[in-house]
Amino acid sequence: MRTIRREELAACNGRDGAPAWVAFEGRVYDVSQSFLWQRGRHQVTHPAGRDYTGELGAAPHGPDLLERFPVVGLLAEDEPA
Repeated sequence: MRTIRREELAACNGRDGAPAWVAFEGRVYDVSQSFLWQRGRHQVTHPAGRDYTGELGAAPHGPDLLERFPVVGLLAEDEPA
């Protein structure tokens, strides 16, 4: 499985023809085909191109919802400073 850097994830924001990708617990999902992620936004407030590992726990749905979408890769570990 390919490794996706955070810069690449950020570029996949669902705007200007880019796919809409989101990350959760190290996996990157392509949510482009979901009507809930139209124009790269979910429920108006959550933009695509981000890692939602720390935020999905507050959502009204569980992370199992992401299993409906294809995994496009694994999020690269942060490089040490």
